[in-house]
Amino acid sequence: MSKQVYPLSSNLKQLREKKRLSQDRLAKLADVANNTIIKIEQGENINPTLETLMKVAKALDVSVDELIK
Repeated sequence: MSKQVYPLSSNLKQLREKKRLSQDRLAKLADVANNTIIKIEQGENINPTLETLMKVAKALDVSVDELIK
């Protein structure tokens, strides 16, 4: 089964790389598990909690809307 690319997955990766952050560093800044960031970027977690989205957006200094669009 091939993985589908979701806007959140590609946006997260693009924003993270723009800030020159590793997945591990972003996870630490957002206070979420590294595995969470990996799964979102790989499209395995397509429905993270609002709390997770807010933490990640704050760590990237973007709005949740910008993160999910």
